[in-house]
Amino acid sequence: MNHSPGVTLLIVLVIAVGAVVVYLIYLLISALRKYINSEPMRKEKSEKAKTLGEVLKRHRTECKMTQEFVAEALGVSRQAVSKWESGLSDPSTTNLMALAKLFGTTAEELLKEVQ
Repeated sequence: MNHSPGVTLLIVLVIAVGAVVVYLIYLLISALRKYINSEPMRKEKSEKAKTLGEVLKRHRTECKMTQEFVAEALGVSRQAVSKWESGLSDPSTTNLMALAKLFGTTAEELLKEVQ
C-alpha cells in the first residue's frame, strides 16, 4: 500500500489517540475497582471516628474516675468536664496535658485517637 505522508501521519495519530483512550479507560476502571474494594475499610474507619470528648470520656471511664474526681484533680468545675466530654467545648492545652497525665498517657496519644 502506498499512502501519502499525510495519510500515514493521520493513521499514526489515530492509533496513538486510540491507545491513550484505552489507557485512560484502564486507569478509570482500576481506580473504581480500588475505591469499591476499599469500602469496608472506609466504613470501619468512620465507625471508629471519635471526637475528643468521646476519647476523654472513654479514658475517664476506663480509669474508673468520675467527672467530679477529674474536675477536682484539674481544679475545674464538673460542668467543664461535662462540656469537654459532650463536645460543647474543648479543654485548654494545659488542661489536656493534665488530663493525659491523669489518665496515664500523653496528650499526643489522646489526640491521635481523635479522627
